[in-house]
Amino acid sequence: MPPPLSKNIAITGAGIVSPLGMGWQANEMALAADRTAFKPVELFDTREFIAKTAGVVDLPAESLFRRIPSHKQTYFDRGTRMLLMAIREALAQAGRENMEGIDAMVIGTSAGAMPLGEAYFEHAHQDAARVPTQLSRAEYYQPQRQMSSIAAEFDWRGPVIIVSNACASGANAIGWAADMIRSGRAKRVLAGGYDALAKLVFAGFDTLHALAPSGIPRPFDAQRDGLALGEGAAVMLLEAEEVRQSAALGNVSGYATATDLHHLTQPDPAGKAAIRTMTAACAQAGVSPAQIGYINSHGTGTPFNDVAEASAIAAWAGDAVSKIPVSSTKSCMGHLLGGAGAVEAVICLMALQGQWLPGSLNVREVDPAVHFDLVRQFRRSSLDYALTNSFGFGGTNATLVLQRRSA
Repeated sequence: MPPPLSKNIAITGAGIVSPLGMGWQANEMALAADRTAFKPVELFDTREFIAKTAGVVDLPAESLFRRIPSHKQTYFDRGTRMLLMAIREALAQAGRENMEGIDAMVIGTSAGAMPLGEAYFEHAHQDAARVPTQLSRAEYYQPQRQMSSIAAEFDWRGPVIIVSNACASGANAIGWAADMIRSGRAKRVLAGGYDALAKLVFAGFDTLHALAPSGIPRPFDAQRDGLALGEGAAVMLLEAEEVRQSAALGNVSGYATATDLHHLTQPDPAGKAAIRTMTAACAQAGVSPAQIGYINSHGTGTPFNDVAEASAIAAWAGDAVSKIPVSSTKSCMGHLLGGAGAVEAVICLMALQGQWLPGSLNVREVDPAVHFDLVRQFRRSSLDYALTNSFGFGGTNATLVLQRRSA
């Protein structure tokens, strides 16, 4: 007989690293204070770019890996270090010291270890004779090599699945992990996403004129002029209800993904794919739009994205739209690309646990397309369900529905 299907996907641990701080407590305090985390980028030269600032993570100087030889740690990029910190926090929160008993790891990323690829290219021009060093850069540039290094850190030999759907990667990784448990293919899965700032990615967004010249994104503002990039990582430990051994922080109740065929970088103005994912995710969760107590929007601050998402939310919610609180936490930390969906899912979990809503900051004049309750500063609230949207270049849309748990 096939294994019984798991309907309740419990979240027993969560870890987060963002420009706002290291860990759950630091991020919760920053969100409660309506703090932003943009500063000049010093990781690479930005003189040729329109924007000069981003949401930058202040990584600790000390070594984060304990089992890996120090000479190999040179080739672990910033994103991998952030992911390791998020994993450690998620395991600790679930009362675990290691990854024993975890069936799989599903991680989303858009750029992977892109800075190592940039270093490879730079050194190839400067000194092509340094073949051994270059081979190491090429080896560790691959996302699967970075993930195998994290597995080695925990002496864990389970399957690693890497999801790369642009800015929807982190959300899709969590959704895929939940589906693995829901279908009976796994009982415990570690899932999330990460990305670090990289010059090539920064240059790409600059070329598209997608970055806010001021460096300050203003999602859903009538005069918004672009996004700000950021970096970070977040991870959740998902468990089937029948095997969990620690208290649940919440549930992943619904997930859906769809493809928008409108344009490579611009969403369908009507938000048809977003309507489809919000509708399907809520159907799986068994909730109506009126039951959603908070939406963490994709909300990048670009002219096309925000109006498309606002239109989609209005069409999906119908008469309930004016009562649904919505905000974009990209307004305080930037767009974390492949890590965005995972970080924003953990923020939704925080909101459910703490019964509060994070603000969509920097808004001066609300766009006329907004018909929902735009949360413009930290607010106490009462909610049982939160929804988060993630949309990526290439048309990938993903929606997660999270449910509050008290035990």
